[in-house]
Amino acid sequence: MTAALIPPLGEPRPQPVPEATETTLPSGLRVVVVPRPGVPLIELRLRVPFAAPSTRGAAAHTARASVLAGAVLLGTASHDQTGIAQLLQSHGAELSVASDADRLVLGTTLLPEGLGAVLGVLAELLTSATYPAGPVTGERDRLVERITIARSQPGVIARAALAARRFGTHPYAVTLPEPELVGAVTAPALRKLHRERVVPGGSSLVLVGDLDPAAATDAVAAALAGWAAPGTATESAPAPARHEPVLELVDRPGAVQSNIRLGGPAPRRTDADLPAARLAAMIFGGYFSSRLVENIRERRGYSYSPRSSVDHQAGAASFLVEADVATEVTGPALVETLYELGRMALTDVTEAELDAARRYVLGSMALSTATHAGLASTLTALIGAGLPVGWLAEHQRALEAVTVDEVRAAALRYLAPAGLTAVVVGDAEHVEAPLAALGPVTVRRDAGE
Repeated sequence: MTAALIPPLGEPRPQPVPEATETTLPSGLRVVVVPRPGVPLIELRLRVPFAAPSTRGAAAHTARASVLAGAVLLGTASHDQTGIAQLLQSHGAELSVASDADRLVLGTTLLPEGLGAVLGVLAELLTSATYPAGPVTGERDRLVERITIARSQPGVIARAALAARRFGTHPYAVTLPEPELVGAVTAPALRKLHRERVVPGGSSLVLVGDLDPAAATDAVAAALAGWAAPGTATESAPAPARHEPVLELVDRPGAVQSNIRLGGPAPRRTDADLPAARLAAMIFGGYFSSRLVENIRERRGYSYSPRSSVDHQAGAASFLVEADVATEVTGPALVETLYELGRMALTDVTEAELDAARRYVLGSMALSTATHAGLASTLTALIGAGLPVGWLAEHQRALEAVTVDEVRAAALRYLAPAGLTAVVVGDAEHVEAPLAALGPVTVRRDAGE
Protein backbone atom coordinates (compact mmCIF):
# COMPACT_ATOMS: atom_id res chain seq x y z
CA MET A 1 0.00 0.00 0.00
CA THR A 2 1.40 3.38 -0.96
CA ALA A 3 1.36 6.42 1.28
CA ALA A 4 -1.28 8.01 -0.94
CA LEU A 5 -3.68 5.16 -0.14
CA ILE A 6 -3.24 5.34 3.63
CA PRO A 7 -6.18 7.28 5.09
CA PRO A 8 -5.36 10.20 7.37
CA LEU A 9 -5.70 9.82 11.10
CA GLY A 10 -9.04 10.90 12.50
CA GLU A 11 -9.48 13.36 15.30
CA PRO A 12 -9.04 11.92 18.81
CA ARG A 13 -12.32 10.94 20.42
CA PRO A 14 -13.31 12.84 23.56
CA GLN A 15 -12.35 11.07 26.78
CA PRO A 16 -15.65 9.95 28.34
CA VAL A 17 -16.28 10.86 31.96
CA PRO A 18 -17.00 7.62 33.87
CA GLU A 19 -20.47 7.47 35.40
CA ALA A 20 -19.21 6.96 38.92
CA THR A 21 -21.21 6.61 42.10
CA GLU A 22 -19.19 7.75 45.12
CA THR A 23 -19.94 7.04 48.77
CA THR A 24 -17.93 7.48 51.95
CA LEU A 25 -18.79 4.86 54.56
CA PRO A 26 -18.94 5.67 58.29
CA SER A 27 -15.53 4.03 58.66
CA GLY A 28 -13.99 6.63 56.34
CA LEU A 29 -13.61 4.24 53.40
CA ARG A 30 -14.36 5.92 50.07
CA VAL A 31 -16.24 3.64 47.66
CA VAL A 32 -16.33 4.44 43.92
CA VAL A 33 -18.46 2.27 41.64
CA VAL A 34 -18.39 2.57 37.83
CA PRO A 35 -20.89 0.44 35.90
CA ARG A 36 -19.58 -0.97 32.62
CA PRO A 37 -21.99 -3.56 31.25
CA GLY A 38 -21.14 -5.75 28.30
CA VAL A 39 -18.30 -7.86 29.71
CA PRO A 40 -19.38 -10.09 32.63
CA LEU A 41 -16.47 -9.17 34.88
CA ILE A 42 -15.73 -6.82 37.76
CA GLU A 43 -12.40 -5.22 38.63
CA LEU A 44 -11.73 -4.46 42.30
CA ARG A 45 -8.97 -2.21 43.65
CA LEU A 46 -8.50 -1.35 47.32
CA ARG A 47 -5.91 1.37 47.98
CA VAL A 48 -4.65 1.92 51.53
CA PRO A 49 -2.22 4.84 52.00
CA PHE A 50 0.84 3.17 53.51
CA ALA A 51 3.66 5.70 53.68
CA ALA A 52 6.43 5.58 56.26
CA PRO A 53 5.31 7.50 59.35
CA SER A 54 8.66 9.29 59.61
CA THR A 55 11.92 9.74 57.75
CA ARG A 56 13.86 7.99 60.50
CA GLY A 57 11.79 4.81 60.26
CA ALA A 58 11.45 4.73 56.47
CA ALA A 59 13.91 1.89 55.82
CA ALA A 60 12.40 -0.41 58.46
CA HIS A 61 8.85 0.43 57.36
CA THR A 62 9.69 -0.36 53.73
CA ALA A 63 11.05 -3.74 54.79
CA ARG A 64 7.99 -4.61 56.87
CA ALA A 65 5.57 -3.36 54.20
CA SER A 66 7.29 -5.49 51.56
CA VAL A 67 6.88 -8.63 53.66
CA LEU A 68 3.31 -7.75 54.64
CA ALA A 69 2.26 -7.51 51.00
CA GLY A 70 3.33 -11.10 50.44
CA ALA A 71 2.16 -12.44 53.80
CA VAL A 72 -1.34 -11.00 54.20
CA LEU A 73 -2.76 -13.87 52.10
CA LEU A 74 -1.16 -16.57 54.27
CA GLY A 75 -4.20 -17.05 56.48
CA THR A 76 -7.06 -15.58 58.48
CA ALA A 77 -8.89 -16.60 61.62
CA SER A 78 -11.23 -18.72 59.46
CA HIS A 79 -9.15 -19.92 56.51
CA ASP A 80 -5.59 -20.93 55.75
CA GLN A 81 -3.74 -19.87 52.61
CA THR A 82 -5.17 -22.73 50.55
CA GLY A 83 -8.70 -22.06 51.74
CA ILE A 84 -8.43 -18.39 50.80
CA ALA A 85 -7.17 -19.26 47.33
CA GLN A 86 -9.95 -21.81 46.78
CA LEU A 87 -12.66 -19.38 47.86
CA LEU A 88 -11.37 -16.71 45.50
CA GLN A 89 -10.85 -19.07 42.57
CA SER A 90 -14.41 -20.39 42.84
CA HIS A 91 -15.56 -16.91 41.81
CA GLY A 92 -12.95 -16.33 39.11
CA ALA A 93 -10.79 -14.24 41.41
CA GLU A 94 -7.11 -14.28 42.34
CA LEU A 95 -6.17 -11.50 44.73
CA SER A 96 -2.88 -9.69 44.19
CA VAL A 97 -1.23 -7.47 46.81
CA ALA A 98 1.47 -4.88 46.16
CA SER A 99 3.10 -2.13 48.17
CA ASP A 100 5.36 0.82 47.44
CA ALA A 101 6.45 3.99 49.19
CA ASP A 102 2.93 5.42 48.97
CA ARG A 103 0.37 2.69 49.31
CA LEU A 104 -0.79 -0.88 49.74
CA VAL A 105 -3.05 -2.09 46.90
CA LEU A 106 -5.19 -5.21 46.81
CA GLY A 107 -6.71 -6.02 43.44
CA THR A 108 -8.53 -8.74 41.57
CA THR A 109 -10.79 -9.61 38.65
CA LEU A 110 -13.97 -11.50 39.56
CA LEU A 111 -17.28 -12.72 38.22
CA PRO A 112 -20.25 -10.45 39.03
CA GLU A 113 -22.15 -13.13 40.92
CA GLY A 114 -19.16 -13.59 43.21
CA LEU A 115 -18.92 -10.00 44.44
CA GLY A 116 -20.42 -10.68 47.86
CA ALA A 117 -18.24 -13.72 48.47
CA VAL A 118 -15.04 -12.00 47.33
CA LEU A 119 -15.83 -8.99 49.51
CA GLY A 120 -16.27 -11.43 52.38
CA VAL A 121 -12.77 -12.82 51.81
CA LEU A 122 -11.43 -9.28 51.58
CA ALA A 123 -13.10 -8.44 54.89
CA GLU A 124 -11.44 -11.46 56.51
CA LEU A 125 -8.03 -10.37 55.28
CA LEU A 126 -8.55 -6.83 56.50
CA THR A 127 -9.89 -7.71 59.95
CA SER A 128 -8.40 -11.08 60.90
CA ALA A 129 -5.22 -11.81 58.92
CA THR A 130 -3.14 -14.03 61.22
CA TYR A 131 0.38 -13.87 59.74
CA PRO A 132 1.30 -17.40 60.90
CA ALA A 133 4.93 -17.54 62.00
CA GLY A 134 6.12 -20.45 59.85
CA PRO A 135 4.67 -19.30 56.52
CA VAL A 136 5.73 -15.72 57.27
CA THR A 137 9.32 -16.88 57.73
CA GLY A 138 9.19 -18.69 54.39
CA GLU A 139 7.73 -15.67 52.60
CA ARG A 140 10.27 -13.38 54.24
CA ASP A 141 13.21 -15.57 53.23
CA ARG A 142 12.02 -15.78 49.63
CA LEU A 143 11.72 -12.00 49.55
CA VAL A 144 15.26 -11.61 50.92
CA GLU A 145 16.54 -13.80 48.09
CA ARG A 146 14.63 -11.84 45.43
CA ILE A 147 15.80 -8.49 46.80
CA THR A 148 19.41 -9.66 47.02
CA ILE A 149 19.32 -10.68 43.36
CA ALA A 150 17.56 -7.47 42.32
CA ARG A 151 20.08 -5.26 44.11
CA SER A 152 22.86 -6.73 41.97
CA GLN A 153 21.20 -5.68 38.70
CA PRO A 154 22.67 -2.53 37.12
CA GLY A 155 19.29 -1.00 36.28
CA VAL A 156 18.16 -1.40 39.89
CA ILE A 157 21.46 0.04 41.15
CA ALA A 158 21.04 3.06 38.86
CA ARG A 159 17.45 3.69 39.94
CA ALA A 160 18.39 3.42 43.61
CA ALA A 161 21.39 5.73 43.21
CA LEU A 162 19.33 8.38 41.44
CA ALA A 163 16.55 8.22 44.04
CA ALA A 164 19.05 8.51 46.90
CA ARG A 165 20.63 11.60 45.35
CA ARG A 166 17.34 13.26 44.46
CA PHE A 167 15.40 12.59 47.66
CA GLY A 168 18.08 12.56 50.36
CA THR A 169 16.46 11.73 53.71
CA HIS A 170 12.89 11.54 52.33
CA PRO A 171 11.40 8.00 52.28
CA TYR A 172 11.39 8.09 48.46
CA ALA A 173 15.17 7.70 48.63
CA VAL A 174 14.60 4.02 49.56
CA THR A 175 13.60 2.15 46.40
CA LEU A 176 14.31 -1.36 47.68
CA PRO A 177 14.51 -2.49 51.31
CA GLU A 178 17.78 -3.70 52.77
CA PRO A 179 17.92 -7.53 52.83
CA GLU A 180 19.10 -7.41 56.46
CA LEU A 181 16.06 -5.38 57.50
CA VAL A 182 13.72 -7.68 55.61
CA GLY A 183 15.34 -10.69 57.25
CA ALA A 184 14.65 -9.21 60.67
CA VAL A 185 10.87 -8.86 60.11
CA THR A 186 8.78 -11.05 62.43
CA ALA A 187 5.18 -12.22 62.40
CA PRO A 188 4.29 -10.15 65.52
CA ALA A 189 5.72 -7.05 63.82
CA LEU A 190 3.46 -7.66 60.81
CA ARG A 191 0.39 -8.10 63.01
CA LYS A 192 1.17 -4.81 64.73
CA LEU A 193 1.77 -3.03 61.42
CA HIS A 194 -1.50 -4.36 60.01
CA ARG A 195 -3.47 -3.41 63.11
CA GLU A 196 -2.10 0.14 63.19
CA ARG A 197 -1.80 0.98 59.50
CA VAL A 198 -4.32 -1.07 57.47
CA VAL A 199 -7.26 1.19 58.30
CA PRO A 200 -10.30 2.36 56.31
CA GLY A 201 -9.98 6.07 57.03
CA GLY A 202 -8.38 7.65 53.97
CA SER A 203 -8.54 4.40 51.96
CA SER A 204 -10.51 3.91 48.74
CA LEU A 205 -12.24 0.97 47.06
CA VAL A 206 -12.90 1.10 43.31
CA LEU A 207 -15.25 -1.30 41.51
CA VAL A 208 -15.58 -1.25 37.71
CA GLY A 209 -17.68 -3.62 35.64
CA ASP A 210 -21.00 -5.34 35.17
CA LEU A 211 -22.75 -4.23 38.35
CA ASP A 212 -25.47 -2.04 39.79
CA PRO A 213 -23.93 0.89 41.70
CA ALA A 214 -26.45 0.95 44.54
CA ALA A 215 -26.37 -2.80 45.07
CA ALA A 216 -22.58 -2.91 44.87
CA THR A 217 -22.20 -0.07 47.38
CA ASP A 218 -24.60 -1.83 49.76
CA ALA A 219 -22.61 -5.06 49.37
CA VAL A 220 -19.38 -3.26 50.24
CA ALA A 221 -20.95 -1.57 53.27
CA ALA A 222 -22.32 -4.87 54.56
CA ALA A 223 -19.18 -6.92 53.94
CA LEU A 224 -16.73 -4.36 55.35
CA ALA A 225 -18.85 -3.16 58.28
CA GLY A 226 -16.44 -4.85 60.67
CA TRP A 227 -13.39 -3.09 59.22
CA ALA A 228 -13.20 -0.12 61.54
CA ALA A 229 -10.26 1.53 63.23
CA PRO A 230 -9.44 4.94 64.65
CA GLY A 231 -7.31 7.38 62.72
CA THR A 232 -6.53 7.86 59.06
CA ALA A 233 -4.10 5.98 56.83
CA THR A 234 -0.74 7.71 56.39
CA GLU A 235 -0.15 9.60 53.15
CA SER A 236 3.34 10.47 51.91
CA ALA A 237 4.74 13.85 52.88
CA PRO A 238 5.75 16.15 50.01
CA ALA A 239 9.32 15.52 48.88
CA PRO A 240 11.48 18.67 48.95
CA ALA A 241 13.13 19.75 45.72
CA ARG A 242 16.76 18.59 45.72
CA HIS A 243 19.39 18.90 42.98
CA GLU A 244 22.90 17.43 42.86
CA PRO A 245 24.97 19.23 40.18
CA VAL A 246 27.88 16.75 40.21
CA LEU A 247 27.44 13.54 38.21
CA GLU A 248 27.77 10.38 40.30
CA LEU A 249 29.53 7.40 38.72
CA VAL A 250 28.72 4.10 40.44
CA ASP A 251 31.58 1.73 39.66
CA ARG A 252 30.83 -1.76 38.30
CA PRO A 253 34.22 -3.20 37.35
CA GLY A 254 34.10 -5.20 34.15
CA ALA A 255 30.66 -3.97 33.10
CA VAL A 256 30.16 -4.04 29.33
CA GLN A 257 27.30 -1.52 29.54
CA SER A 258 26.71 1.78 31.28
CA ASN A 259 23.34 2.77 32.68
CA ILE A 260 22.68 6.49 32.27
CA ARG A 261 19.95 8.00 34.44
CA LEU A 262 18.88 11.63 34.81
CA GLY A 263 16.05 12.99 36.89
CA GLY A 264 14.48 16.16 38.15
CA PRO A 265 11.19 17.59 39.35
CA ALA A 266 8.10 17.62 37.16
CA PRO A 267 4.65 19.17 37.56
CA ARG A 268 2.06 17.39 39.70
CA ARG A 269 -1.27 16.27 38.28
CA THR A 270 -2.85 19.39 39.73
CA ASP A 271 -0.35 21.79 38.09
CA ALA A 272 -1.45 23.82 35.08
CA ASP A 273 1.74 23.11 33.10
CA LEU A 274 1.53 19.30 33.35
CA PRO A 275 0.02 18.89 29.84
CA ALA A 276 2.82 20.93 28.24
CA ALA A 277 5.52 19.17 30.28
CA ARG A 278 4.09 15.77 29.43
CA LEU A 279 4.17 16.57 25.72
CA ALA A 280 7.69 17.99 26.01
CA ALA A 281 8.86 14.74 27.64
CA MET A 282 7.12 12.75 24.92
CA ILE A 283 8.76 14.73 22.10
CA PHE A 284 12.15 14.41 23.78
CA GLY A 285 12.18 10.68 24.50
CA GLY A 286 8.74 9.33 25.33
CA TYR A 287 8.05 7.16 22.29
CA PHE A 288 9.68 5.66 19.21
CA SER A 289 9.41 8.81 17.09
CA SER A 290 11.04 11.00 19.75
CA ARG A 291 14.21 13.04 19.32
CA LEU A 292 16.31 10.98 21.74
CA VAL A 293 15.38 7.70 20.05
CA GLU A 294 16.07 9.14 16.61
CA ASN A 295 19.48 10.41 17.73
CA ILE A 296 21.11 7.79 19.93
CA ARG A 297 19.27 4.72 18.64
CA GLU A 298 18.42 5.26 14.98
CA ARG A 299 21.24 7.58 13.90
CA ARG A 300 24.12 6.50 16.15
CA GLY A 301 23.18 3.04 17.45
CA TYR A 302 24.26 3.84 21.01
CA SER A 303 21.19 2.47 22.82
CA TYR A 304 18.38 0.07 21.99
CA SER A 305 15.64 1.67 24.08
CA PRO A 306 16.38 5.16 25.45
CA ARG A 307 13.33 6.76 27.01
CA SER A 308 11.96 9.59 29.10
CA SER A 309 8.82 9.88 31.20
CA VAL A 310 6.94 11.93 33.75
CA ASP A 311 6.28 9.75 36.79
CA HIS A 312 3.91 10.54 39.63
CA GLN A 313 4.11 9.65 43.31
CA ALA A 314 1.90 10.96 46.09
CA GLY A 315 4.58 13.34 47.35
CA ALA A 316 6.48 14.17 44.17
CA ALA A 317 6.48 14.11 40.39
CA SER A 318 9.62 13.38 38.39
CA PHE A 319 10.98 13.83 34.89
CA LEU A 320 13.21 10.82 34.21
CA VAL A 321 15.61 9.87 31.41
CA GLU A 322 17.06 6.37 30.89
CA ALA A 323 19.58 5.00 28.41
CA ASP A 324 21.66 1.81 28.58
CA VAL A 325 24.71 2.00 26.31
CA ALA A 326 27.92 0.12 25.55
CA THR A 327 30.84 1.09 27.78
CA GLU A 328 32.88 2.53 24.93
CA VAL A 329 30.17 5.05 23.94
CA THR A 330 29.17 6.17 27.44
CA GLY A 331 30.63 9.65 27.05
CA PRO A 332 29.29 10.28 23.54
CA ALA A 333 25.84 8.95 24.50
CA LEU A 334 25.64 11.32 27.47
CA VAL A 335 26.79 14.21 25.26
CA GLU A 336 23.99 13.54 22.77
CA THR A 337 21.42 13.13 25.55
CA LEU A 338 22.39 16.46 27.09
CA TYR A 339 22.40 18.06 23.64
CA GLU A 340 18.85 16.93 22.94
CA LEU A 341 17.72 18.13 26.37
CA GLY A 342 19.29 21.52 25.72
CA ARG A 343 17.72 21.70 22.28
CA MET A 344 14.31 21.04 23.83
CA ALA A 345 14.85 23.78 26.41
CA LEU A 346 16.17 26.46 24.05
CA THR A 347 14.46 25.96 20.69
CA ASP A 348 10.89 25.42 19.54
CA VAL A 349 9.53 22.04 18.59
CA THR A 350 7.69 21.86 15.28
CA GLU A 351 3.93 21.76 14.94
CA ALA A 352 4.30 18.32 13.37
CA GLU A 353 6.26 17.03 16.37
CA LEU A 354 3.70 18.45 18.78
CA ASP A 355 0.77 17.01 16.85
CA ALA A 356 2.34 13.54 16.64
CA ALA A 357 3.18 13.48 20.35
CA ARG A 358 -0.27 14.75 21.27
CA ARG A 359 -1.97 12.02 19.23
CA TYR A 360 0.24 9.39 20.83
CA VAL A 361 -0.54 10.57 24.37
CA LEU A 362 -4.27 10.83 23.72
CA GLY A 363 -4.30 7.40 22.11
CA SER A 364 -2.41 5.91 25.03
CA MET A 365 -4.89 7.46 27.46
CA ALA A 366 -7.79 5.96 25.54
CA LEU A 367 -6.18 2.52 25.49
CA SER A 368 -5.30 2.63 29.18
CA THR A 369 -8.93 3.16 30.16
CA ALA A 370 -10.57 0.98 27.49
CA THR A 371 -10.58 -2.13 29.67
CA HIS A 372 -12.16 -2.65 33.07
CA ALA A 373 -8.74 -3.32 34.57
CA GLY A 374 -7.15 -0.24 33.03
CA LEU A 375 -9.94 2.06 34.14
CA ALA A 376 -9.96 0.64 37.67
CA SER A 377 -6.22 1.12 38.08
CA THR A 378 -6.33 4.62 36.57
CA LEU A 379 -9.18 5.73 38.82
CA THR A 380 -7.42 4.28 41.86
CA ALA A 381 -4.35 6.39 41.09
CA LEU A 382 -6.41 9.53 40.50
CA ILE A 383 -8.49 9.11 43.64
CA GLY A 384 -5.31 8.48 45.61
CA ALA A 385 -4.02 11.81 44.31
CA GLY A 386 -7.19 13.55 45.47
CA LEU A 387 -8.53 14.11 41.95
CA PRO A 388 -12.11 13.70 40.69
CA VAL A 389 -13.03 10.99 38.19
CA GLY A 390 -13.62 13.72 35.59
CA TRP A 391 -9.93 14.69 35.63
CA LEU A 392 -9.17 12.48 32.62
CA ALA A 393 -11.55 14.42 30.38
CA GLU A 394 -10.21 17.73 31.70
CA HIS A 395 -6.63 16.58 31.07
CA GLN A 396 -7.49 15.55 27.51
CA ARG A 397 -8.92 18.98 26.77
CA ALA A 398 -5.82 20.60 28.25
CA LEU A 399 -3.53 18.41 26.11
CA GLU A 400 -5.47 19.35 22.98
CA ALA A 401 -4.94 23.06 23.72
CA VAL A 402 -1.16 22.99 24.35
CA THR A 403 0.87 25.25 22.03
CA VAL A 404 4.46 25.17 20.80
CA ASP A 405 5.30 28.11 23.06
CA GLU A 406 3.93 26.29 26.11
CA VAL A 407 5.99 23.19 25.30
CA ARG A 408 9.14 25.28 25.06
CA ALA A 409 8.38 27.01 28.38
CA ALA A 410 7.79 23.66 30.08
CA ALA A 411 10.96 22.19 28.55
CA LEU A 412 13.00 25.16 29.75
CA ARG A 413 11.66 24.70 33.26
CA TYR A 414 11.82 20.92 33.58
CA LEU A 415 14.13 19.47 30.87
CA ALA A 416 17.10 21.87 30.98
CA PRO A 417 20.25 19.80 31.73
CA ALA A 418 21.41 22.19 34.45
CA GLY A 419 18.40 21.30 36.58
CA LEU A 420 18.75 17.52 36.36
CA THR A 421 20.61 15.13 38.67
CA ALA A 422 22.70 12.54 36.81
CA VAL A 423 23.90 9.05 37.69
CA VAL A 424 25.89 6.59 35.57
CA VAL A 425 26.49 2.97 36.56
CA GLY A 426 29.44 1.49 34.71
CA ASP A 427 33.11 0.49 34.68
CA ALA A 428 34.89 3.50 36.18
CA GLU A 429 38.24 2.42 34.75
CA HIS A 430 36.92 2.99 31.24
CA VAL A 431 34.22 5.65 31.58
CA GLU A 432 35.43 8.02 34.31
CA ALA A 433 37.76 9.99 32.03
CA PRO A 434 35.20 10.54 29.22
CA LEU A 435 32.57 11.59 31.76
CA ALA A 436 35.00 13.90 33.59
CA ALA A 437 35.63 15.67 30.29
CA LEU A 438 32.00 16.80 30.44
CA GLY A 439 32.06 18.10 34.01
CA PRO A 440 32.75 17.18 37.65
CA VAL A 441 32.34 13.50 38.55
CA THR A 442 32.24 11.74 41.91
CA VAL A 443 32.91 7.99 41.94
CA ARG A 444 31.18 5.53 44.28
CA ARG A 445 32.66 2.05 44.48
CA ASP A 446 30.10 0.10 46.53
CA ALA A 447 27.70 -0.93 43.75
CA GLY A 448 25.37 -3.73 44.78
CA GLU A 449 26.49 -3.77 48.39
